[in-house]
This record gives sequence, structure tokens and C-alpha cells, in this order.
Amino acid sequence: MRRLWLLFAQTVTVGLAIWFIVATLKPEWAASGRATRVASSVPMMEAPSSASPGQSSYRDAARLAMPAVVNIFTTKGARQPKTPFMDDPLFRRFFGEQEDRQFSLGSGVVVSPEGYILTNNHVIETADEIEIALADGRKAVAKVVGTDPETDLAVVKISLQNLPAITLGHADQAKVGDVVLAIGNPFGVGQTVTMGIISALGRNHLGINTFENFIQTDAAINPGNSGGALIDANGNLLGINTAIYSRSGGSLGIGFAIPVTTVKSVMESIISTGQVVRGWIGVEPQDITPELAESFGLAKKSGAIIAGVLKGGPADKAGMRPGDILVAVEGKPVSDTTDMLNLIAQLTPGNKAKMTLLRKGQEASVEVTVGKRPRPRREDQE
Repeated sequence: MRRLWLLFAQTVTVGLAIWFIVATLKPEWAASGRATRVASSVPMMEAPSSASPGQSSYRDAARLAMPAVVNIFTTKGARQPKTPFMDDPLFRRFFGEQEDRQFSLGSGVVVSPEGYILTNNHVIETADEIEIALADGRKAVAKVVGTDPETDLAVVKISLQNLPAITLGHADQAKVGDVVLAIGNPFGVGQTVTMGIISALGRNHLGINTFENFIQTDAAINPGNSGGALIDANGNLLGINTAIYSRSGGSLGIGFAIPVTTVKSVMESIISTGQVVRGWIGVEPQDITPELAESFGLAKKSGAIIAGVLKGGPADKAGMRPGDILVAVEGKPVSDTTDMLNLIAQLTPGNKAKMTLLRKGQEASVEVTVGKRPRPRREDQE
């Protein structure tokens, strides 16, 4: 009996020694197949490091798009008001040219490995110098390829190798309720991703741009996000974040992005010609209000009233007059002034276009030789 007890004691001693060695040198072996208890005075359980995120995670979409979203730093020389002392060489010698440097932040999206970057026009329009900072830490000075103030878009270019370019999505297939992510550099804190849904499509009449067709989202967009990416759940670009509705300066859940359909056409035009060429007929349109519809005796309230005609312009030469109501352009119905601006802008300058009018209650047609839309003065004149 004594021999059996001795054998048992030796076996337990060896087993405890082996367990101690394994627990010391290979603790993961001892914890294999079960959750690991956190070393703490409070009993807690920690998930295994191999645990995968739930289906609600958008880490893959963010991972694909984030490298293509850049920070934009702009500087502008702000010269002080000129004084009589500025003409004094001694004054200039001691005080210099009295020039300050103003610094601002924005975002942009790399859309081509060749170095083309999309951003908002208002981010770079007054800049003397533009510096691009990539997510991988590289920096480069950018040059402006072209701008389009009427859609608030701009294209700049940098010369770096192995640039990560974003994949363009299909904004025309997007629906209200789709999950979207906004990526940018809000308040200069660094690259940030926020999540929301598409709240509305085709937003216009906001007074932000001349040509408006915004995607509205509740993904948090703040100052510094301008020019950043709005992406879908697969990491594809749906739009360029451009504006927010806010009374405080911060996000209130109403942000606007320019859809990629508009972005693509503007970008291609800027890269190929340095500008965006649009049709123009030289009229000032006005929406039909219920009061105007009653005074004109209109049965329907669609169309755009011609409030003014530029003397010697395309419309004037074609015989259009103030008071005419434009109801169709090349057979496409005009519902309001926004519709009219967009339809005419799509016409090719130099070509003739058929315009359908209502004049004193009678339908009439005129043929207008389309002109080239002049550079904007931030007015809604067509």
C-alpha cells in the first residue's frame, strides 16, 4: 500500500511540474479552445484574438477607399493694406513686405494612378500653393489642372509613383436607405470615416451651386471634409462631399455630395480641355409660381418663364422674348428653371436646338443657335 501511495505522489508531482512548465512557456496551449480570462481583480472574459467582426462591419469598404483619400493643405499670400510708409525703403527694410500666410485644410480623392485628384473648387480657388498629403505619409505639391465653379469641382495633379486610385461606383443605382461612408479630414484632426445612409437623391434649389443634383446623407460631414469621398458599402466612390446644412458649423445630419455621374463628366472635360464647355442661350429664367400661373392663365405650372433676354444673344437672335414660357428643349420637357439650365447646358455650342414656347397661350417653336456658356459670375442667368 505504501508503494502505491508513493507511485501516486510521484505521478502527481510530475504532472504538476509539466503543467507548470507548459503554463509558463506556452500559455496559449493551456488556453486553447476556450476564452482567456483577463488578469484582473474583477472577473472578466476576453474574446479570442481570432474573433472576426460581425456582418455589420464596413472595415473592408473603408480599407479599400481610405488610401485614395488625401488631405489638402493650401496657403495664400495675404498682403496688408498699403500705407504711405510702404513706399519708404527704410520701413520695408525693417518690417519687410508685411505679408502673412493663411493656411486652410480640405480633402481630395485620387481618381487616377496618373496623379489626378478631385476636390471642391472652394477648397483651392484662392490658393497660391497646394500641398497634398497621402494616407501613407507621402507629400507632394499639386498643380491645378482646371476648375468648374458652377458645380464646385476642381482637378489637381501630383507627380508621384504607385498612387492608390479609388474605384468609381454607380450613383444612378443608389437608393434612399443605402449605407454610405464619408471619408475626409474634418477640422484637421486627420483622416476620419463616418457612417450613415442616403437620405435623399437629386436635391436641388439649395442655392449652393448653379448646377445642383446632390446626394443627401446623414453621415457626419464637417468642415475639412469638403472634397472627400462618399463611398458605398463596397468601397466604391458615389460622390464628392461638398456642403453641409448647419446652424452651428458642425454636422446636423444633413450633408450633400456631388454624385459621381456629374463628377465623371466634369472631370473628363477638365482633363481633356482644361475647362467645362456648356451650352448657353442668353436668357434669365424664373420659376412659375401659383400667382404667375394665374396671371398668365396657365393650366399647368411646369416650364420656365423667360424674365429677360440678353440683347444680341442666341435667344434674342432666334426671336425669344421676355414673357415667353419655355416648355421643352429638343423635345425634352422643362419642369422648372433647374431643368432648363441642365438641358441647355448639355447642348453643344454651335449647334441648332429646337425650343418649344408658350406665347400668349399659343404654342410656338424657335430654332436657337446655341452659344458657349461664359465663365460664371455666380449668378443664375442662363
